[in-house]
Amino acid sequence: MKISDPKVKKTILQAQKNELTEHFIYLRLAEKTKGKNKQVLKQIGQDELNHYNFWKKYTKQELQPNKFKIYFYLLTARLFGLTFAIKLMEQGEEEAQVVYQKISHLFPGAKKIVKEEDEHEKKLISLINEEKLKYIGSIVLGLNDALVELTGALAGLTLALANNRLIAMTGLITGIAASFSMAASEYLSITSQEEKLNPFKAAVYTGITYILTVFLLILPFLIINKPVISLTLTLTQAVFIIFIFNFYISVAKDAPFKKRFLEMATISLGVAGLSFAIGFLIRYNFKIEV
Repeated sequence: MKISDPKVKKTILQAQKNELTEHFIYLRLAEKTKGKNKQVLKQIGQDELNHYNFWKKYTKQELQPNKFKIYFYLLTARLFGLTFAIKLMEQGEEEAQVVYQKISHLFPGAKKIVKEEDEHEKKLISLINEEKLKYIGSIVLGLNDALVELTGALAGLTLALANNRLIAMTGLITGIAASFSMAASEYLSITSQEEKLNPFKAAVYTGITYILTVFLLILPFLIINKPVISLTLTLTQAVFIIFIFNFYISVAKDAPFKKRFLEMATISLGVAGLSFAIGFLIRYNFKIEV
């Protein structure tokens, strides 16, 4: 069959290129994976190559994969885990299904591809088994508490002390102590609930997430000597952390992004604003001069 419509041909060529690109992405991801996941990814990669060859019969063109896209997903998998990378790929699969549905009346074989793309989605969901996703509740606990407590504490200290070194030192001591406390609380919580999670690992995830967040929030006070500017950067950084984290959760766990992001941002900034006011009152009433 000869493709006479330029728009249809352009769509087919794009689909063909995407299939070849995804073929290489799945194979490269499979190289870095073990067990059942490796076999599933290799099978999906082979299916993507079959889809590429299907479209090549109509376009009569040999294409090259999108190397940037390949490197992007490999880097994403390395930084954020296989689950996150695969979920992003899955969103691309959904877009491909829509395109194939539109042109399936012109290319009957496209219906089979739609069915296989749907099977890919199911297989991808079933193969996902990353440890850190099992402990996402512990990570959320550490991140959320650190954001709320430290942004509030730093805001209050900024007005009460007005000295970056003292603010950073006090915030760091408070944050480290709180991270140990939160880790211990998470350990006891998991133990008492008799979940299938390892209490020690849950505590480690909570503690490490908490303390990393603490260091990020305090960093502006260590590199800039203007308390108000440092606090502004800290709050901006807190919103950015909330954005990135909730985007990760929304992709990896199919959770709503906007609602969770607004809730966490509102709580963190609200507590910071309240603490800022309390710090002002304390400084004014106690006549503190540092």
